Amino acid sequence: MRVGLTYDLRDHYLALGFDEEQTAEFDAPETIDALQSALRNQGFVTDRIGNLEALAARLVAGERWDWVFNVAEGLRGLGREAQVPALLDAWDIPYCFSDPVTMGVTLDKSLAKRLARDQGVPTAPFALIESMDDLSDLQLSYPLFAKPVAEGTGKGIGQASRADNPKELSAVCASLLERFRQPVLVETYLPGRELTVGILGTGPEARVLGVMEVRIEDEVAEAGYSYENKEYYEDRVSYRLVPIEEGDGEARQAADTALAAWRTLRCRDAGRVDLRSDATGIPQFLEVNPLAGLHPVRSDLVILARLAGYDYQALIEAIVDAFLARSRMARPTPTRLAG
Repeated sequence: MRVGLTYDLRDHYLALGFDEEQTAEFDAPETIDALQSALRNQGFVTDRIGNLEALAARLVAGERWDWVFNVAEGLRGLGREAQVPALLDAWDIPYCFSDPVTMGVTLDKSLAKRLARDQGVPTAPFALIESMDDLSDLQLSYPLFAKPVAEGTGKGIGQASRADNPKELSAVCASLLERFRQPVLVETYLPGRELTVGILGTGPEARVLGVMEVRIEDEVAEAGYSYENKEYYEDRVSYRLVPIEEGDGEARQAADTALAAWRTLRCRDAGRVDLRSDATGIPQFLEVNPLAGLHPVRSDLVILARLAGYDYQALIEAIVDAFLARSRMARPTPTRLAG
């Protein structure tokens, strides 16, 4: 079975002149090496395709794959994570992870929160700021938290994200609108625990892999789980698996809320749901990541899986099993291919 790998390589975009923050969501070479090795160990013949442009060129040239393991984030626009899945759908090639509709909706955090809220998933009150004029009609209680509506990896989050008054909120919104050229999501500040939930599977078959608490050092805690804190996580962040079977009601609620959000947004195969608890200890849905990072050491889903007893090979096998079950494909006999 021939499997294509689609991805955006960080080094490629750095060489084109993009900066470190602009390329933060893209993959390192060691991630693609690890994915290829894990797939080959399962008996698949792998083919590195690369980004959207490379995929399009090869499809037009007539190339095909039995299925594609897609981790391409895309470069531009609110639909960037949907571009590779849409192209594969057009050529009727199966692929791992979510479809274009889910990818587009979940990248826009305001849309994801609206859909989740409509299904009763707990989420903090929020508003979308598309221009500075929108602040005049804001009906939310301070403190508030502001971030770009469609960025990942903590981009746009920092010390200024928390606003305790209209002056601070105006300043941070003006900065984010100018810097990211997209709307700003403003929501009630949540002072409780930062939790992320790993999910495996699709629809009724989806299950919780584990609940992980993200603890940020006191001196950088106000910035939240920001781009810089994620980038330098070794010195700033600690991770703890929270056993949901041992009486931690908050973790149990987080798991249930995450699973409800995952199913509501029709996410597939594997990913993460991020939550933060309010002042009463109730976990609130923040966002879902249906295209979670898979760096073999530093990505949150991989860290969570490792704490839950899955090494990297086991995690990728579990993801592939979820995809094959959904697609009704048979797994090949493992041959432990070299390389």
